[in-house]
Amino acid sequence: MIIKNNTTKLLVTLSFILILPFVQKQWFNLYSLNINDISFYSILYYLSGAICPFLVYVNSLKNYTYYKFNKEKIHSIKIIKGKRLLFLVAINLIFLSYLIADYIYINFDLIFNLFLEGVNVPKPDILQLSFFIFLISISLIFKKSRFLLKKIILVNFILISIYLWHLQINNISVDDQFHIYRYFGLNDLNLINIFILVAIEISFYTWSFISYKTNLSDWIVPKPQKGDVIPFLNIFIFYFFIIIYYSILT
Repeated sequence: MIIKNNTTKLLVTLSFILILPFVQKQWFNLYSLNINDISFYSILYYLSGAICPFLVYVNSLKNYTYYKFNKEKIHSIKIIKGKRLLFLVAINLIFLSYLIADYIYINFDLIFNLFLEGVNVPKPDILQLSFFIFLISISLIFKKSRFLLKKIILVNFILISIYLWHLQINNISVDDQFHIYRYFGLNDLNLINIFILVAIEISFYTWSFISYKTNLSDWIVPKPQKGDVIPFLNIFIFYFFIIIYYSILT
């Protein structure tokens, strides 16, 4: 029954995401009829840019943050331990921490470039970046700080999405002064924003699996089972529709 309810909610959310860009375009057409004046539709159109990012925030916080895994019969299944586990922990922790640090930097870079003209955020050097990665890595190890960090990431996503919406509405072009420019070799800033978040989501899920309960203290992690792949599929399905949304909108 719970699975059925969750599936229904997901289908409703995805359907809404697909319909929303067409509604927004209608609001834009009505707003364009009197573009020089502030109207109900102009306000509605401006505010509508926050709807999809907010849905991403809610869905990710609810479904892609507080993971639960089956630890029963851990000794009867294949496990990862020793040097292999050390390598897996180090790679995932450093990669996820770097993504988060860079994503937060993108946010500050956009703020300064858009709203504080003439003030540039210096890109962290290797020493500073290593320090930030270290701090984030420590935060990811502990459950409460990990969840807090996930909320910060999602707020960061909302803010960046709103900045990009502001750029789109006001036809502001982005050049190589922006850190987000040509990220992943892409021109579409919304897709860049989504792809970074998806990479963080996948890495966050992997880290949640590795660090679940006493896995790290026991230094034993069970190898993923078939059921552990489902969250990956859910992430890809949800964000695939988000990508479609932005593709329709632009």
